[in-house]
Amino acid sequence: MPDPVAVRPGAGPTYHEAALAPDLLAGEDQRLEVVADAAYSSGSCRRALTAGGHRLLIKPPPLRPAVPGGFTLDDFAIDTAADTAVCPAGQTAYFTGATATTGTRRAIFDAATCAACPLRQRCTTTRGGRVVQIRPDHDLQAVARRQAATDPVWQDGYRRWRPPVERAVAWVVAGGNRRLRYIGTIKNDAWLHLRAAALNLRTLVNRGLTRSDDAWVLTAAPA
Repeated sequence: MPDPVAVRPGAGPTYHEAALAPDLLAGEDQRLEVVADAAYSSGSCRRALTAGGHRLLIKPPPLRPAVPGGFTLDDFAIDTAADTAVCPAGQTAYFTGATATTGTRRAIFDAATCAACPLRQRCTTTRGGRVVQIRPDHDLQAVARRQAATDPVWQDGYRRWRPPVERAVAWVVAGGNRRLRYIGTIKNDAWLHLRAAALNLRTLVNRGLTRSDDAWVLTAAPA
């Protein structure tokens, strides 16, 4: 079984939530519904958890339009296989090769065409043509955004399970426990595991955990 809790350094991309989430579920032999906020929505995290067979209820981060209230990336028809981006006005631009550091790709629309476009005020304020940038996991993220915006089954699942997740986090940090108690990873890791076990036991007792016929049973269904 994977370790459900772990103490890690609090800074640096290596220890970001999205980088650590797949490790917490490594070795899990059951298909899970993974509920998380936008902090866990990186392409690499989504890719790893999807490959593990899990169903993701991870909220995608909102897109920021180049112009307030204007078009976002999802208003462009992007075909990563054909390396094309078609704007809301029907113009096409081609993506360049990926950058060596981040893998980002850019498509630059013709400046003269953009200058005469009736939709320009909703698209760009640059003097040249509109620039569209995509990351390596664009297709995966686009599907996630579309699912979160249009899939009622996904929306119902997220609304149902997000409050219990937030409540569990609140339990862990309640009573001044947002800060670690000790110096050193080993002591704090042991403290966190003990606290998580105590909270889980309290939850089970509140839901009717009893001893019957030499076995532990729950007498009440989970809320």
